[in-house]
Parts: sequence; structure tokens; C-alpha cells
Amino acid sequence: MIISWNTTNDCNMYCDHCYRDAGVKADEELSTQEGKNLIDEIAKAGFKIMIFSGGEPLMRPDIVELVAYATSKGLRSVFGTNGTYIDLDMAKALKEAGAMGMGISLDSLDKEKHDRLRKYDNAWDEAVRGMENCRAVGLPFQIHTTVMDWNRHEVSALTDFAVEMGAVGHHTFFLVPTGRAVSIEEESLRAEEYEQILTEIMEKQKTVDIELKPTCAPQFMRIAKEMGLNLRYGRGCLAGTHYCIISPVGVVQPCAYLNISAGNVREKPFSEIWTDAPIFKELRTLDYKGGCASCKYKVACGGCRARAYYYHDQDFMAEEPWCLYHGRKGY
Repeated sequence: MIISWNTTNDCNMYCDHCYRDAGVKADEELSTQEGKNLIDEIAKAGFKIMIFSGGEPLMRPDIVELVAYATSKGLRSVFGTNGTYIDLDMAKALKEAGAMGMGISLDSLDKEKHDRLRKYDNAWDEAVRGMENCRAVGLPFQIHTTVMDWNRHEVSALTDFAVEMGAVGHHTFFLVPTGRAVSIEEESLRAEEYEQILTEIMEKQKTVDIELKPTCAPQFMRIAKEMGLNLRYGRGCLAGTHYCIISPVGVVQPCAYLNISAGNVREKPFSEIWTDAPIFKELRTLDYKGGCASCKYKVACGGCRARAYYYHDQDFMAEEPWCLYHGRKGY
């Protein structure tokens, strides 16, 4: 199971697509001790992979200490970062603390486009420098790309760039209108485009040794199965079943894009929230509606619950709105 902790809302960027609306540190973010207590609860609940995210997690001054603590509890610590704070000293410190991988955002091979999306001069150059520093100290890293209509034609080339840089993977994140991303909803892909780009990514997987993993596009599981690809993943959408996220102030929700509180770790131990929260129990029923209810790939895919929530009047159990498979006879 995988968990993501948005360790801070503080960020040096102001990205158009940020689900957290990050930029300024939130009032009363979890303290170092509260963070360690949370890590204890995460391990107790049976999670194995701990994603440190943000905002920009490397802006948190105790981040190395928290990674070391998570490592001591048997958690595999990884990151979602914009890469700009990964100098050689930070890369070394994270590796020594037990960090197992850095997910560094890169949304275009065009520096100007990447910088414009992130509202930060030299974002591209600094992200790539962060990758180089990870490589220099032997800290594994992967590239994270948010796919939208204006950069979807670059995905394959970005995979090639990831290979050239020595990345262990290229993970593509598909835009879900949450947080600031609501203002650019029109840039998200629709059913035919999803099907095409996911097919291209799975075809690309046959030609490269690094891992290609779409996120917030669970239909990739169906496409991979139809292609005969044997992926290590058991399911597309993990929200509330094998994954959840915790905000900087301790609010638990099923995923980054499904902004519904399951509880707050300051009020109830996380392990109990994970077991008992009604929204988690409902998501685990897989009792979906519409096309997702009768789809033979219901278990493997699950549809994007956050996208269902946004496009179906806050019904997170509704059918995935941008799935082309719904239109096939006999699905």
C-alpha cells in the first residue's frame, strides 16, 4: 500500500495545475513530533511506501530527519518534488537517510513551456540539475510529467529523455480538475485522447527498460492487459483501497484529487481512520454506477474516482466520464 503526506503547503512555485493550491505555508502544519507519530501510525496500518510531497517537501527544514525516521520504521521513502532544492548535499543527505527514490517533475522538453506552467524562472534547468545530482550520488530518480492537451505529443520524447538521464522510470499524471487545475480544466484530455495516449505509452513500454506508469488514468490497466503486458500493478485507481493522502495539517482524504475528508490525524489515530472511515469503506465496495458497474475491468481499472466526483455532481462512485471503453458494445 502507498501513502502520500503533503508535508507542507510551502512552495517556491505557483503551478497552474497544483491540486493543493500550494505556495504559502499553511497555518499549524504538523510538527516534527506529530510527523513522527503519523509515521508510526502509517507503519501500524500496514503501508509500505511513503511518499513525501507538498507543496515542495524539501522546503521543510526537518525533512531529512523525517525520512530517516520513516526508514527506521521499515517504510520505503520516496518523493514528489520539483527538483530545485536537490543540490549535491541534499541528495547525499537524503540517500544517507534512506530515501529510495525521487520523483522530479518535468512537463516539457521546451524549457519555456515548463517554466511558464510552474511560474518559476529556470524551473527546467534546476529540475534537470536535481536529476544530475541524484545520479551523481546514486539516488534513484524518475521523471513525473502532467499530461495535458498542449504537451501530450511530447510524452514519448520525455520518456527517451528520462532514459538518457538515467532515470528509473517515467510516470505520467493526467490532469484532474482540483485546486488550481480547475482553471485549466479545458486543457485536460478526453476519452479518445486518453485511449490514444495510453496506448502509445503502453506500446512505448515494450521498447524501454525503465518503468512507464500512468496515474489518474486507470484505463491503462485494461489497455496493458489487452496488449498482453504483464505489469507489476494490480489495479488502476487506488484511492481509498490501497492509497490515501494526508494534508499538511493532518486531514486524510482518499487521493490528492478527491477532496473529501476521511478524518484528521490530530483528532483520531491514522490507523483507525484508514480502517473505519465511511468513505474508505464505500470505495472498497467497488459498487460503482453506470458503465463502471458492469465493466469486466472493474477490479483492475476502477475508473478515476476523483474525475467521477468532479463531472458527476460530487458522486465519487459514478462512472469514469472519459473512458472510451464505455462506448464499446458488450463491455
